[in-house]
Amino acid sequence: MTEDLSPAERYAASRRRAAEQATSLGAFREMYAFGLDPFQVEACQALEAGKGVLVAAPTGSGKTIVGEFAVHLALGQGKKCFYTTPIKALSNQKYADLAKRYGADRVGLLTGDNSVNSDAPVVVMTTEVLRNMLYAGSQSLLGLGYVVMDEVHYLSDRFRGAVWEEVIIHLPESVTLVSLSATVSNAEEFGDWLDTVRGDTEVIVSEHRPVPLFQHVLAGRRVYDLFEEGEGQKKAVNPDLTRMARMESSRPSWGRDKRRGRGVREADRERERRQRTRVWTPGRPEVIERLDADGLLPAITFIFSRAGCEAAVQQCLYAGLRLNDDQARAEVRAIVEERTSAIPAEDLHVLGYYEWLEGLERGIAAHHAGMLPTFKEVVEELFVRGLVKAVFATETLALGINMPARSVVLEKLVKWNGEQHADITPGEYTQLTGRAGRRGIDVEGHAVVLWQRGMNPEHLAGLAGTRTYPLRSSFRPSYNMAVNLVEQFGRHRSRELLETSFAQFQADRSVVGISRQVQRNEEGLAGYKESMTCHLGDFEEYARLRRQLKDRETELARQGVSQRRAAAAGALEKLKPGDVIHVPTGKYAGLALVLDPGLPAGRSNGHRGFDQHDGPRPLVLTAERQVKRLAPIDFPVPVEALERMRIPRSFNARSPQSRRDLASALRTKAGHLVPERHRKQRAAAADDRELARLRTELRAHPCHGCADREDHARWAERYHRLVRDTHQLERRIEGRTNTIARTFDRIVALLTELDYLRGDEVTPNGRRLARLYGELDLLASECLRAGVWEQLDPAELAACASALVYEARAADDATAPKVPSGRAKAALGDMVRIWGRLDALEEDFKISQTEGVGQREPDLGFAWAAYMWASGKGLDEVLREAEMPAGDFVRWCKQVIDVLGQIAAAPVDGESTVPKNARRAVDALLRGVVAYSSVG
Repeated sequence: MTEDLSPAERYAASRRRAAEQATSLGAFREMYAFGLDPFQVEACQALEAGKGVLVAAPTGSGKTIVGEFAVHLALGQGKKCFYTTPIKALSNQKYADLAKRYGADRVGLLTGDNSVNSDAPVVVMTTEVLRNMLYAGSQSLLGLGYVVMDEVHYLSDRFRGAVWEEVIIHLPESVTLVSLSATVSNAEEFGDWLDTVRGDTEVIVSEHRPVPLFQHVLAGRRVYDLFEEGEGQKKAVNPDLTRMARMESSRPSWGRDKRRGRGVREADRERERRQRTRVWTPGRPEVIERLDADGLLPAITFIFSRAGCEAAVQQCLYAGLRLNDDQARAEVRAIVEERTSAIPAEDLHVLGYYEWLEGLERGIAAHHAGMLPTFKEVVEELFVRGLVKAVFATETLALGINMPARSVVLEKLVKWNGEQHADITPGEYTQLTGRAGRRGIDVEGHAVVLWQRGMNPEHLAGLAGTRTYPLRSSFRPSYNMAVNLVEQFGRHRSRELLETSFAQFQADRSVVGISRQVQRNEEGLAGYKESMTCHLGDFEEYARLRRQLKDRETELARQGVSQRRAAAAGALEKLKPGDVIHVPTGKYAGLALVLDPGLPAGRSNGHRGFDQHDGPRPLVLTAERQVKRLAPIDFPVPVEALERMRIPRSFNARSPQSRRDLASALRTKAGHLVPERHRKQRAAAADDRELARLRTELRAHPCHGCADREDHARWAERYHRLVRDTHQLERRIEGRTNTIARTFDRIVALLTELDYLRGDEVTPNGRRLARLYGELDLLASECLRAGVWEQLDPAELAACASALVYEARAADDATAPKVPSGRAKAALGDMVRIWGRLDALEEDFKISQTEGVGQREPDLGFAWAAYMWASGKGLDEVLREAEMPAGDFVRWCKQVIDVLGQIAAAPVDGESTVPKNARRAVDALLRGVVAYSSVG
């Protein structure tokens, strides 16, 4: 290549190479055996130039290289770098990577339950830890030069997303921010916001996957390509798949067509059988065997159910599937035994260790949140080493863990979202399939979707071909946030800071289009006003009189209809069984006998369709022998009984003979009766003084005599409609403007009422709240204030603290949760009562949980498990009583430990025993599986 260059060009290229080698980026590139991609180089150059960067790139594209360059720059400049991640497992993984590269003495780790070398120049931490540091004014922030926010798209998370925005807003201006995100469709918008709050920020978006991804559908024994081979951007769906879907949807239901001959039906059935031998949903062991035969392992199969993941492993074991040879099996056993050596032997059986190990030795494993963290970490390590080749996982695996595969399998395109079974979104599909294709190992990655009955290939192609994953802010002020902000900045400045949030930025941007519409409307109003101008007087005033007159007439007519309905309903309520009536209108108009008056408190007589909210719905027998349930709409006018008849005890509404006999008796008894004609009442409008006044004023107005009056009136009506539409748009603008600040104002008002704030002053109660983080921060503070937890022993305090963090995966109102007796039970009851008082107060101050603000009801579902574990009970007994997987138990224990740590550190009045007991409770919980499931 260089031979084709002129001497001058070769000299210029040499100068460029020499200049680059003299930069930090040049030295950084030497540390890697592979070359950097253009987007990585662009981002690193922007960082070295002193700019912040937002890098949005597909999963597995290597965007963390940019974060590692920030670490390199910080160490070179003698500054600190904090590398934040959304989950502890990812923090542990990143800590291991950086410690290996830069040395364990220069890298630290800080998570909720782990602290390793926290004074190091490079510290990996969860985002919440950094947020808490910022609010506490930690000395560790001194000398901080760079913050890397990995997986920054987490700020869309409705439970935890606000933490990312808090960090971005409150970081000192001197800190350079490196934001790493999955591919999002509004990266430029997010970059514009970062530019506003953090200063000069370069947005680098890369859609390129370093390992190309191919999409497939597995049906029966065959793997079909989702798209036809061909050139061009718009790919066509494989016609074989379209044909299969069409044939499946058009399959006749043989049993229904009785006119077809037997021979024809047999031929159709044979054709059906042949088709079915080609198309079916293969079983899980079959899928793995097929992928293995095609060289598509290792694979991650996403199953949106923990139980489904465990069942898949068992199905593969029962099928005799073996993916490892003897050497690999021995290697797996050695690694597993080393990593689990700290687990007591008596706990291994409880944890399902031996079944789990058998699967690992065969190269098969599950991965989900219900597993023990140690087990999950072992699965991840073995998968990366190629010793586990088939993993069945829930979608949580797609969130950040570095565990790429050659193939990703999706069993279904529907998942439970907490409320209903819903189709996965294009963003979720992209996130899940993004794991396919290992950079530097695989030439290509493969996404395989299993054929399911009713599958629409066009819909799948839409998921695979769409890259819409918009970043939406979930930021909402909280009580803890409010006191911390007021303590640092005062109320006015805090309000201004909140208005710089991404949530408000997005709301304000959405207002721009509405504002333009308002502007266009105002221009239209000026034209309408000119067209309705009358030379005789103020036509706007005249049009207002016309509208008032029309509105009054409409109101009186509505009142009349309402009164007539009420009168008709009142008459129906007086009916009794045996009354002979005349139904005035409808399909069953004419003579009828009341069998059941159909009152809300009455009998429905076995007939369906009765709704108490509809008013009386009498069940009648008509003169034509029909038994029908009538509706209020059949009685526009009041109805009265014309005659009375006895209904025989033997009458059966379902018997044609009974109906015929009683209808005959009805015609004989009352066929000659003529109903009294309902006299129409005088209209209320005839005597209404307001209506008379408006008519007089209208006739007296100068514009009433204008020859062009009706023409002007048409323009006036258009003017009025546009004014009404414009006011609605203005209300929408008002509703979206300053929404975050208005919520903050309501929170501050409530905290002032409870004496947490006095103007810009934070009271001792407020300073305690400032150290309590979590959904139920205010409830925890109020419990400390009221002394609810005084006199509790450590195990009882652990039970109470669990109610502040635990949330059941599914609502179960069938039975009350089991709780410890005595003092703990009384304290838990007090907590629920305090929450009830706070809930009523939030309602008074218009603080709504539906907006993501406010205190949810404490959940007592983990109290008994926390109490037993803190009391020293064995794992087997606790898990059996708790009825939950070991992984969930460990996770909730760690969250209880976290909140107990906050309670221990929160300032309290006088000689409180709570801080000491909280620390003792932490020690009591941090044992066995809970203690050894942490890295570090």
